[in-house]
Formats: sequence, C-alpha cells, structure tokens
Amino acid sequence: MNYEVIAYWSQIAGFILFAIAFVWAIKKWMVPGMAAAQKASNERIALAERHRDEMQQSLVALREQIEAAKRDADAMKVRVADRVEIEKKAIIAEATESGERALKSAGGELDRRRSVARVALREQLASKALEIARGEAAAKLDASANAKLLDEFVGSIERGGRA
Repeated sequence: MNYEVIAYWSQIAGFILFAIAFVWAIKKWMVPGMAAAQKASNERIALAERHRDEMQQSLVALREQIEAAKRDADAMKVRVADRVEIEKKAIIAEATESGERALKSAGGELDRRRSVARVALREQLASKALEIARGEAAAKLDASANAKLLDEFVGSIERGGRA
C-alpha cells in the first residue's frame, strides 16, 4: 500500500469532514443568527418605514391644521375689522348725539343767561337813569316847583279816585 495515496485520501476525507462540519455548524448556528439579524433588520426597516409613513400623514394633517388656522385667523381679522368699524360708528354717533345735546343745552343756558343779563342790565339802567333823574331833578327843582308838582300829583290822585 502506498502511504502517499492514503495520506492524500485522508487529507481529502479530512477536508470533506471539515467542510461537512463547517457547513453543518454554519447551518446550525450562523444561519439562524443571520436569519434573526436579517429579520430584526427587516423589522427595524419596516418600523422606520411605518414611522415615516405616520410622520408624513401627521405632516399632512398638521399642514391642513395650519391652513385651517390661517383661514380662521383671516376670518377673525375680518370679523374684528367689521366689529371695530361698527364700534367706531357707534362711538361717533354717541359722541355726536352727546355733543348735540350739550350744544342744545348750552344754547338754552345761553338764552337763559342772556335773559338774566338783560333783566340785570335793565335794572342797572333804570337804577342809573333814576339816579341821574334824581340828581338833575334835585338840581333843577326848587321848593316852589316841588310844591307845584306835589299839588298836581295830589290832584291827579283825587281825580283818579273820583273817576
């Protein structure tokens, strides 16, 4: 027997046994580990894709909410502007009405004060005129003229009493 051939075939048989053991070990421990790693990786990818899809849906919903909020804000601005205009008109109308009432009241007060001033002026004028007339009468009348006027006055009273 040739030892070289036996050694050769024993190396080939050892290699084949090693290859079989290696393949068996890979299938036993590495393939399930790689399958689990691939499954976990696929699950992470699927989860990431699901999160991405959810985020895209949330983004669309948020954009719709932003647009709705902008529309609401624009509507509020219009309502506020309308309300401001209404309030402004009401305040102006109230102020105008109050001013007209005050003006009428002032006009009435002015007329009343004019009337009071006229009466006071008449009284002052009559008082001054009487004072001036008394002064002139005292200067122009002597005792005989005074007696003559007194007799005429008494006579007019007596005639007025009989008539």
